[in-house]
Formats: sequence, C-alpha cells, structure tokens
Amino acid sequence: MRRALILDCDGVLVDAEQTGHLRAFNEMWRRLDVPWQWTPEDYARKLAISGGKERLASLRHDAAFRAAVDLPSSDSAWQALVRTWHALKTDIYLGLVERGDLDVRVGVRRLAREAVESGWALAVASSGSVRSVRSVVRHALGDELAAATVIVAGDSVEAKKPAPDVYLQAAALVRSDPSCCLVIEDNAVGLKAALRAGMTCVVTPTRCPSSADFPGAAAVLSALGPGPEGPMRVIANAAGLSLGDEFHLSVTHRLFPSLSSEVGKRTNTVGVA
Repeated sequence: MRRALILDCDGVLVDAEQTGHLRAFNEMWRRLDVPWQWTPEDYARKLAISGGKERLASLRHDAAFRAAVDLPSSDSAWQALVRTWHALKTDIYLGLVERGDLDVRVGVRRLAREAVESGWALAVASSGSVRSVRSVVRHALGDELAAATVIVAGDSVEAKKPAPDVYLQAAALVRSDPSCCLVIEDNAVGLKAALRAGMTCVVTPTRCPSSADFPGAAAVLSALGPGPEGPMRVIANAAGLSLGDEFHLSVTHRLFPSLSSEVGKRTNTVGVA
C-alpha cells in the first residue's frame, strides 16, 4: 500500500490565521460598514470552530455581536448573509495570497518535494473553501508540486474537522490506507481529525504551545526545519523519532512497520528549485 503525506493548509502551508484570515474578516466588515471587528484574542478563540462560514455563523449566538449588529430574523436570511460575508472575505483573503502577503512556512515545500520524489502520494486536506485552498497550495508549493497534489476542501465533505472526513476522503482519492498516511497539522482540532481517521500526525503549531496541548501526536515541532526564527525545536517526541535539524520522511519509517521502505526511491521526480 502506497504511503501518503497529507498536509493541512492554513497554518501548515502558510502562517495564515492571524495575518491572513483575521485581517480578511476585519477588512470585510469595514467594507460592508458592519460595526464589528475581531481582536487577535477573539479570533484565537474562534479557531476552535473549523471553517470560516462556521465561525461567522456562530456570531448569531454572540450577545455582544447581536447588540452591535442588526441581524435578520429568519434562518434563511441569516444563512444568506453569512454566505455574502464569507464570499467577500474569501476574495479579500485570496488577494492577500496572490500578492504574496502570507509567509510560506519553513520546510513545507521541501517536505512536499521529498514526498513526491520518494514515491509517496501528496495531498492537502483543509476545512477551507476550495478556492482558498487551491490558491494557497499554488502559492506555497509552486505550480509543479501543486499539480501533483490532491486537494480536499471543507466544502466537499459532510462534516469538517475535528470530524475525520477530509482526511478519509484524501486517503481514498490517493488510494492509500489511513494507516499508511502521515498528516502534518498545526492545531488540536486538526490533530483530532487525523487521529479519528486512524492516521499518524506530526504537529507544527504557529503559536507557542506546551507538549500537553497535542495528546496523540507522534511529534510536536516548532517548524519543519530551521528558519529566520531559529532552529527547529522539538517540543514533544512521543514516537521517539530520530530528529535532527530538519524533519524528513525517512525518520517516519518505523511508524509504518508493515510497509517496505519507499524513502529514497526516486520514482517520480518533480523539478522544483
């Protein structure tokens, strides 16, 4: 059975939540003259909800928001308003991506290239919209690797993370068993989704966590390699991986004992600078 590397999108490919999505949500409200802004602390709490439309929809039950904004009384009108807001927010966010305003996370393109060159399947599984995910994948991985990447977005599954749906669909599309899939996530919600799918997960958070924040992760790393903020730090290593200054797929061989080694077999080379 072929191994698969499945990457989350926002937070793994790009450092997007605070500098991208929060900025886009607040700009959307300004353009529509909606008297509301999320602070970084507000939005950090909203990250427990998977999906932008779902975060917007949750405001209907927010007392402070209801006091500041006149809301439609019917469910259908409210849902239509959420869709309008989210469509504009997505346009603003995609503009940020296309202008290169979001930083690609350290090591992610290298690891994706390593997967393809080693014969692993490559996928991105996200709770975001397909427009947003495709744009971020091209920005972060480049055109050649993006063409080799299977994309599963939140609007193509019944339930978003922490449900396992996006990960199970990604495994099915690349014809890999969940037990043969390695997931890279950045938060506890995504980790839970990967574990529920029966997959191994390494976490690279964008904020400073404690090792206790990610129970069940094979490892928790500050990044996938050294970068401007310093060397890769190993926050937790429950799987006992042999980690150096970069995370490589070769160190995960022991996590898939039933499979013969594929790392180093350059069966499908993608030329990425």
